[in-house]
Amino acid sequence: MSEKRWGVGELAGATGLTVRTLHHYDEIGLVSPSERTHAGHRRYTEADIRRLYRVRALRSIGLGLDTIAATLAEGDREALRAVLVDQLAHLDSQARRMNDLRAQVQHLLERMNTVADPGEVLTILETMQMIESYYTPEQLDYLAKRREELGENAIKEVEQAWPQVISAMQEHLAAGTPVDDPDVQALTARWFGLVEAFTGGDDGVRESLGKMWDEQGDKLNQQFDTGLSPELMAYVGRANEVRTRS
Repeated sequence: MSEKRWGVGELAGATGLTVRTLHHYDEIGLVSPSERTHAGHRRYTEADIRRLYRVRALRSIGLGLDTIAATLAEGDREALRAVLVDQLAHLDSQARRMNDLRAQVQHLLERMNTVADPGEVLTILETMQMIESYYTPEQLDYLAKRREELGENAIKEVEQAWPQVISAMQEHLAAGTPVDDPDVQALTARWFGLVEAFTGGDDGVRESLGKMWDEQGDKLNQQFDTGLSPELMAYVGRANEVRTRS
């Protein structure tokens, strides 16, 4: 009994793919029919269909067509393992990004409960986008992973600590306390410890944060009333110079 052959329309109906998709797979050499009729019509064999289902399986986990083609060309266990490891890392990154977006939307919803003007919420969203623009995609992924590692409770503790540290430092600035005063030095260590909790010690993230604050600090301070005036930032900078020299 001869092996069954499928025409492109018949195969499209059986697999749920479009004829256009099957033509595209043929054109790029991903899944090409092993045979053609005298009139040039495509005829797919069982081996072609097995390859097509492998393509669909790999496509279902988000792999691109080029990656699928290379994986099938390699045809060995280790090549497939390497592709799956890379894809898992990519999906983890996407998941962290989605969690970040969810947190942003949740924050905006909470703000809508306390403000009457929807424009204020949109301004906050614009500011979030502006802040993110200072970081590379890799840095944003790193920060998302770091937030995931820290956990929600630790993040809340940091958020609650910042106003206390800023307020205490403002009091020392207003009182004219020397920057080498032990209390100021302790606060400075705490200040940069909180920064470290955000950056995780990554130099690139720290540089992006510094650039963002240098260029947008006044705007952020006006919008969110952070209390981080230029005078306070200069005071903290001098205190940190003393701290790093000691």
